[in-house]
Amino acid sequence: MTSMPRVLEWVGEAESGFLRLLDQTRLPVEVAFRDCRTVEDVWEAIRTLRVRGAPAIGIAAAYGVVVGARSGAPIRDIVDYLRTSRPTAVNLFWALDRMARKAAQAKGCRHSLLAEANAIDEENHQMCLAIGRHGASIVPDGGGVLTHCNAGSLIAGEFGTALAPLYTAHQQGKRFQVFADETRPLLQGARLTAWELMQHGLDVTLICDNMAAQVMREGRVRMVVVGADRIAANGDTANKIGTYGLAVLARAHAIPFYVAAPSSTFDLSLSDGAQIPIEQRDSREVTNGFGRPTAPPGVNVYNPAFDVTPAHLITAVVTEHGIIQPVDAATIRAAIRRSQF
Repeated sequence: MTSMPRVLEWVGEAESGFLRLLDQTRLPVEVAFRDCRTVEDVWEAIRTLRVRGAPAIGIAAAYGVVVGARSGAPIRDIVDYLRTSRPTAVNLFWALDRMARKAAQAKGCRHSLLAEANAIDEENHQMCLAIGRHGASIVPDGGGVLTHCNAGSLIAGEFGTALAPLYTAHQQGKRFQVFADETRPLLQGARLTAWELMQHGLDVTLICDNMAAQVMREGRVRMVVVGADRIAANGDTANKIGTYGLAVLARAHAIPFYVAAPSSTFDLSLSDGAQIPIEQRDSREVTNGFGRPTAPPGVNVYNPAFDVTPAHLITAVVTEHGIIQPVDAATIRAAIRRSQF
């Protein structure tokens, strides 16, 4: 098994240090890092998906507040600026709110801000391990598991979220085959998930997005597990575009469909998924993927980055505090309440 590089880390002290990121836009061809020394650097890294995945976005934004504080700008302005980087992943806003509260308590002390960002980073690490422990039991010993986009080590933490149960089950001796959707249009499944699963020594097979139904019909898949960028109070879940379709296919083939996400991904202020803001991205991601034209010039493009899977299609949600099942407003409210004590 090849050692995984650090996805993100703070280098140096609060006064002069910087955030170092694994540039995920360069994978799998090149393992390269990007040093973010200004809040603009961090904003650009989040916006352009150099760092991605809900937990990692939150951690990067927290460190972005630390580097931004050195400019002398008000912390509230720094926080508001980082909020504009991406709209859907609630972890971004959760982490920024936490940094804003710490700034108010510590009167903007940069050492206190760095300590808080480090705490968010370490809590995320422990959260990933806990999701793995709780979710390993649902992973079949033998058979196949289908996943979409990337919610593993590359979204920060040792094991990530959706892939944490797979990594933990693998360590426990279970043997299974992982089918990774390529995940159009930016191919996070092909470029990132397939790459990191291979680094961890798991049996992975890459498929095109439109092959999922056939793989299910052939009986190769016994469960689907995905991550989440925001979960509404009733359990409706926003995740990478294409997730909703997989949930529909899983229901049609009587395959359990699981979401794995930290409790910070729940947004109880939203009653249902219709209220989740969906990021619209540049049309060139579809028409000129990775710099090569693949569509006629001037064609109209619709490019939402996420879709929403209704709660009734989700078998269970795996969190760091346990498994939430059934997925509905009452069960979620009770689970979140228990986790706060």
